[in-house]
This record gives sequence, C-alpha cells and structure tokens, in this order.
Amino acid sequence: MSPNLKAIPLIVLGVLLNAAAQICLKKGLQAAGGMQLAVGPLFRLMLEPWVIAGLACYAVSVVVWLGALSLVQVNYAYPFLALGFIANALMARAFLGEAMTPLRWVALAVIVVGVGLQALSGRGE
Repeated sequence: MSPNLKAIPLIVLGVLLNAAAQICLKKGLQAAGGMQLAVGPLFRLMLEPWVIAGLACYAVSVVVWLGALSLVQVNYAYPFLALGFIANALMARAFLGEAMTPLRWVALAVIVVGVGLQALSGRGE
C-alpha cells in the first residue's frame, strides 16, 4: 500500500478531531454563558469540561497529524483539512442545531470535489 493511502485514515481522523474540538469549544462557551475578557471569567471558561474536551481533541489531532505528515508530503495532506468544513457543518447541525442554507451545501460540495481532485493528483508518486 502506498504511503498516500496509509496516511488517509490518519488525515481523516485528524480532521474529525479538529472538527470535534470546534463543537466542544462552542458547547463550552454556551455552558459558560459566553466569553468575557476578564481574568476570573476566562479562568472559569478554561475549567469548563467542554472547553477542556475541545483542547484535548486539538492536542490529539496534532499527534495524529504528525503521524500523517510522517508518511506524506505536506502539499498532499494539507488540502484534506478542507474536509473540516464539511465535518464542522454536519457536527454543528447535529450537535448544536445550527442551520445550513442550500448555498452552503453547494459550497461544501465544491470543496469535496476539490479535495478529491487533490487526492487523485497524488497517485503514482
């Protein structure tokens, strides 16, 4: 199996962890009542379980991303991060109840096509 194919599960996992981090951070902000630029509220925000979960997802995603980069070139792996737009949209709809307009769905479809073309361009290297 080529390194590009071996890296795809790591890349996708990294993207999903990054998207999960965004959802957790948003839920943490909601639970804390929003963001205030003062020491006390910021400290409480950093202790919010959802925020901690979001930061943990980010940390794990970095480790997973390093594993992917150990297998492939950055210019192959990086465009896959655009899949985060799709993961975020689906997770935000499912877990936060956020709406998606038809135009946004079209835009996400364009992103999928672009990432697919990028992935295909790595074949034969």
